[in-house]
Amino acid sequence: MSNIQPFHLAIPVNNLEACRAFYSDVLECSVGRSCKFWVDFNFFGHQLVIHYKPDEEKKELHTNLVDGKNIPVPHFGVILRWNDFNNLAENLKKKGINFVIEPYIRFKGKIGEQATMFFLDPSGYALEFKAFKKPSQLFAK
Repeated sequence: MSNIQPFHLAIPVNNLEACRAFYSDVLECSVGRSCKFWVDFNFFGHQLVIHYKPDEEKKELHTNLVDGKNIPVPHFGVILRWNDFNNLAENLKKKGINFVIEPYIRFKGKIGEQATMFFLDPSGYALEFKAFKKPSQLFAK
């Protein structure tokens, strides 16, 4: 997996400045190009772009059950190294993030054992950050 290319993800947000602050200050992503309608971020080595779009309607958060937890759908995030995950989790706790799902170990002792956590950005996007105990099991069945 060392040759993985960065992905590009563009998402609509209803408050550009609140989301800019969240991704740059809370998640500590560096800001790239921007204008009054969009902002590029270095999202853990990937390109995340937030684009302003006014709210059309508020939707309830949908979830699917995984490992006994209600997982928000849709969601996106990054797979980190085990220690980086733990450092980020502690940093987010210190910053007062309200977790949808607190950091915990999923599938403990099984194939695909992973640390995971979920939280929302200011526009209500669910983010999942995770780390695999054995990175080689990322796609294991």
